[in-house]
Amino acid sequence: MASLKEVRSRIVSVNSTQQITKAMKMVAAAKLRRAQDGILQMRPYAQKLGDMLSTVSSGAETSVDSPLKTVRAIEKVLIVVVTSDRGLCGAFNTNIIKATLALIEQKYAVQARKGNVEIFAIGKKGAEAFVRRGFVVNLGYTDIFTRLSFVAVKQAAEEIMREFSDGRYDAVDLVYNEFKNVATQIIHADQYLPIPTENKSSRKKKTEVNYIFEPTEEEILAELIPKSLKIQLYRAVLESNASEQGARMTAMEKATENAQELLKELRLIYNRTRQAAITKEILEIVGGAEALKN
Repeated sequence: MASLKEVRSRIVSVNSTQQITKAMKMVAAAKLRRAQDGILQMRPYAQKLGDMLSTVSSGAETSVDSPLKTVRAIEKVLIVVVTSDRGLCGAFNTNIIKATLALIEQKYAVQARKGNVEIFAIGKKGAEAFVRRGFVVNLGYTDIFTRLSFVAVKQAAEEIMREFSDGRYDAVDLVYNEFKNVATQIIHADQYLPIPTENKSSRKKKTEVNYIFEPTEEEILAELIPKSLKIQLYRAVLESNASEQGARMTAMEKATENAQELLKELRLIYNRTRQAAITKEILEIVGGAEALKN
């Protein structure tokens, strides 16, 4: 049985840990509120921009060529992985890493065996995990969450689009967590480039509309396509940020509850140990008194 000093030391340590987890939960709740407001404002805009691009593309009389729509034989692949910079958020990062590895195994196994799958890491935890696994990792945007802004995400999206247009990569996929609520995050693994095109059957179902383009159809799509891709990546980063804070809030709440349970057990052990020590002292005193009588 542990000594009273050891049990007291553990009680103090667990109590300190509980105070830290409580504080971290409160901080995560405050950040979650801001992140949730940001993503709720972004979703309608991103959805409307995507609908606009789809409408203009499907309603166009001629097919507009864009290097971002070019479909090539897949030799080299880039996977954009959005994780967090810090831990203590439950299985948030682990689930993304597992989903990315599963995507590589199911979709790009041949390219992976040739060493032609590279990782574009947004978030330090994902970067560290894939560097350990021997992947080539772009570390240029791992600190986006330090000062999260559209400008930083825009630069990342522009670099990805430029490298795809130059032919360095033949396919780009995006893996991230979508925020649903505090306890639930939905993992998405979406094709980012080349831009997915609508099939002919889905276009026929839509009502035929004659559009008047001003300026030209080519100029409109040349502006809409890059902007839509930048917004799509920014939305994924915002979704991941909100999901991270929700996961951290849940994890810290569970940690606080576990610390409370552990404190109850330690206090029970402490009381039993102290009672045993007192009983032992009484027995020694009684035994000594009996010995003196004899």
